[in-house]
Amino acid sequence: KVFMIALEGTDWVTRKAWAKICEISRTEFSMVYQRLRVELEEKRNMDGEELNSKGLVEESEGARMIFLEGFNIPLIASTDLTALWYRLSEEKAEWIIYVTDVGQQQHFNMFFKAARKAGWLTDSDKTYPRVDHVGFGLVLGEDNKRFRTRCAEVVRLVDLLDEAKTRSKIALIERGKDKEWTPEELDQTAEAVGYGAVKYADLKNNRTTNYIFSFDQMLSGKGNTAVYLLYAHARIYSIITKSGKDIDELKKTGKLALNHAEERALGLHLLRFAETVVEACSNLLPSVLCEYLYDLSDRYTTFYSDCQ
Repeated sequence: KVFMIALEGTDWVTRKAWAKICEISRTEFSMVYQRLRVELEEKRNMDGEELNSKGLVEESEGARMIFLEGFNIPLIASTDLTALWYRLSEEKAEWIIYVTDVGQQQHFNMFFKAARKAGWLTDSDKTYPRVDHVGFGLVLGEDNKRFRTRCAEVVRLVDLLDEAKTRSKIALIERGKDKEWTPEELDQTAEAVGYGAVKYADLKNNRTTNYIFSFDQMLSGKGNTAVYLLYAHARIYSIITKSGKDIDELKKTGKLALNHAEERALGLHLLRFAETVVEACSNLLPSVLCEYLYDLSDRYTTFYSDCQ
């Protein structure tokens, strides 16, 4: 609270410290974004006068507060609200999704209620413009405690990604792929498998629950892992390549005859793709789509064995 008061005021020391924190964070985030090919667009156009004009903000001990019914603590009139105003009024956003750990649930409940009190949002959670808080659980170590290094420090995501890539490359070299591929191909494949394994391991779990981080499990070629899905994809692609067929032409002229039980089972599963995407998006649960893709890979593996 004291920090926020100083930041909103004219305390140049606090503002300078805040700018330094932002600079350090920006550098660290950019390392992760670069590896995951995420493009970030910064926005700085913030204006908090809209809240003042609504009469929602009260001064309390030098801080700008919003008192809300049903909560025993006030909401600090933070940049979250001014950022929301900007996204709604200037960018005309229809659906804004905030992704943080579940520990911040109360803050977002208060934040959204204040926005509704200001008239920026409707009372319905499903009416546009819409806001949602996507909370996620903790990542645990194999000791079932918060995932940390041996020195009890928080593990950096960039280090996890690099370690996954390194382990993936070692596994590929052990299989002799360094003799078949160029160094660039080896590096690209190790990156795709390593980064993909970390992302999929995070997405496949129900986002609200905690999960144990394990390189051995996520880089395994068996079970519900990205590596297993990648193998299935590679197998499909290999069959298409060896067939010499024009797939786009087959889509126009080819006919399906689902005579075998495994053909039928695979076909029926494929038909569920659209409804699965809708469910995953509507409920903000990537794990639903991951489960579908794993089941699809599993069914395809059975089909591949029984219907060669």
